[in-house]
Amino acid sequence: MSRLVRSDPAEGGALALRLHRRTLLRSALAAPLATFGAGCGSTGDDALTFFFQARPEEARARLRVVAAFAARHPDIRIRTILSGPDPMQQMLTYCAGGRCPDVLMAWELLYAGLAERGVLLDLNTLLDREPEYANNLRAESYSTLYDTFAYRGGQYALPEQWSGVFLYYNRKLLAAAGIRPPARWDAAWGHDEFLAAAQATTRRDGDGRVRQWGFADGWVPYYSAACFGMNNGTAWFTPAVRPVHVNLDDPGFAAGMQFYADLAVRHRVAPNVADRQAMSAPDLFARGRAAMLLGGHWLYSEFAGRADLDFDVTVLPVGPRGGPGAVTDVGCTGLAIAADSPHRDAAWEFVKFATGPEGQALVAESGLFVPVLRSAMGSAGFANAHRGIGNLRVFADGPEHSRPLVITPVWGKVDALLARHCNRVLRGAASAQSLAAVAPDIDALLGART
Repeated sequence: MSRLVRSDPAEGGALALRLHRRTLLRSALAAPLATFGAGCGSTGDDALTFFFQARPEEARARLRVVAAFAARHPDIRIRTILSGPDPMQQMLTYCAGGRCPDVLMAWELLYAGLAERGVLLDLNTLLDREPEYANNLRAESYSTLYDTFAYRGGQYALPEQWSGVFLYYNRKLLAAAGIRPPARWDAAWGHDEFLAAAQATTRRDGDGRVRQWGFADGWVPYYSAACFGMNNGTAWFTPAVRPVHVNLDDPGFAAGMQFYADLAVRHRVAPNVADRQAMSAPDLFARGRAAMLLGGHWLYSEFAGRADLDFDVTVLPVGPRGGPGAVTDVGCTGLAIAADSPHRDAAWEFVKFATGPEGQALVAESGLFVPVLRSAMGSAGFANAHRGIGNLRVFADGPEHSRPLVITPVWGKVDALLARHCNRVLRGAASAQSLAAVAPDIDALLGART
């Protein structure tokens, strides 16, 4: 759910665009939102603090969870703090100054750095006190999401929402071309089928200018390219947690990335870097000027609110070396507790509520997030919030088909180096195969783990 600030995200700064990539936050400063609980007019230090990042409508959904918790626990005051555009730096600043929020939003790409610094509490210390609760939670959870926050023997957050990427598609545009997209992760298009669909739905006027794109990318382009590499049979990093090697030198991974780059550079069925300056990919899709869009559930409410847009969802394509089914990124955020929180017990009660059955039921009903518990995913509330979606299994089965991108405490340095070189490939200035030369430098960063 959302990034930092770069004038040209296509030219670098994927971390800046992605921190909680899904929210596309526009606020510039952290701000208190509300205080809940007994004596809520007070601003004393006795309140439990909850730090998170969200778009305005997402913030409202989160406040529903907070309000429900406050009603259940009237003795616990909770004050919410909305993050600005760089939550990682804000959290480090807060904690260095002795003002670390009690409960913190955790991102799969970033939390390892906080865990290594001792900022986050190992939740196993609390789970071990409640073995029945812990066992029930594991049984209800998707292991792919729960294990995202397992690091060096600790459990540093509990998942709160899934937002892996998939494809939105315009029903009318694809139907007009006689195309019926796959409805399940285990029935994905191959590269040739996906390219044919994108070509059939790309429209040009008499002078060759594109009026309608077959495909557009609403995420961070080089992360998307990595997902195409993963769908050609090779993980991005080995292993995914505390990796020692980046697989840019793997022929299958490179071919998947090259296929993605060629959609814009060679086949011209997707906007290139220059085209993306004129209009964002989500806007292209919302206005009927892109038939398919890569993105996550963070865009759902934006599209569902448009009466003139008839859309559904499908899965990412699989390369000739991938499969049998498609995979996506974990795309999971979680809730963590500060290691030095003076309100540890109260923070634990809130984390259990928000990530447990009651909080997840509210998440499911909101339509703004995809829940992380099986009961909430299969609930009537979640289905009702997505009545317009025919291929609901793309959401429901998404967690089982999710794979981590990477979990390392040095992601900031790795991301900067990857962005610089991968974006050359996406501009057509280099081939994906040339990235093999960068792998040793990235491996050196991974080995340093500083």
